[in-house]
Amino acid sequence: MTTSSEIAVVTGASTGIGAATVRALAGRGYHVLAGVRREQDAPNVEGRNVEPVILDITDPVQIGSLAARVGEAPVKALVNNAGIAVNAPVEALPLDEWRHQFEVNLFGHIAVTQALLPALLRGNGRVVNISSIGGKLALPTYGAYAGTKFALEAVSDALRRELAPHGVEVVVVEPGGVRTEMNSRGTAVANRLAADMTPEQRERYGPLVRAIVSHSAAFTKAGKSAEDAAKIVAKAVTERRPRTRYTIGRDAALMSRLSRALPDRVLDRVLAADLRPHFS
Repeated sequence: MTTSSEIAVVTGASTGIGAATVRALAGRGYHVLAGVRREQDAPNVEGRNVEPVILDITDPVQIGSLAARVGEAPVKALVNNAGIAVNAPVEALPLDEWRHQFEVNLFGHIAVTQALLPALLRGNGRVVNISSIGGKLALPTYGAYAGTKFALEAVSDALRRELAPHGVEVVVVEPGGVRTEMNSRGTAVANRLAADMTPEQRERYGPLVRAIVSHSAAFTKAGKSAEDAAKIVAKAVTERRPRTRYTIGRDAALMSRLSRALPDRVLDRVLAADLRPHFS
């Protein structure tokens, strides 16, 4: 058990894995700075040992305010959890959507990490980056989302090797299906983007998009609860000698192994077979 003088920072804390992680770390005695994007989200995370902070990780001013709040105090853990899912075929996804996905899921995490690294170094702290099984393999229409997660995996490897001599651990957590609000938001975005496709694109990709939406809903429904996922994240934060990567759920563990073991063409057929029942 730690003491409430030890600071942990969690981004994307208003719902889902982020909110559950805040509760898990606060219960272990950390003083948790819980990043939420809107004032009205603060009550979702308020509680003992929890201090909501307004934080849009794409806003340099708000990141600066977080660093100022930390000041000269040491930080024991930074959980980079904030994220969005924007799913559409590569051809049909506007470049602005690509850029926004990378701003939130990659560059925002880098910006927060850079801002808090002096405090993490003071505290011999730990960076925990919430990636995805999408950081190991990319389903169709997941090009942008998986691209951000593949990139986050690579940045995490580089950062781990840079900081190991200085006493800061870097850990990646790769969830599979988790029952959170991200799926419903992602479905709404996928449907909006599908409606904006040209007639030719809808003819090419319409059945695929509908199948992916159905597959995502089933994958999420069968997944872990946010509370179960948060236990793994808390383990990544608190274990004395953490692994470099943790998966959440048997689906993530299986797909991670398959991505390493199977040739690309065989993996293509396995993923196509998994998706086939969702075509109507």
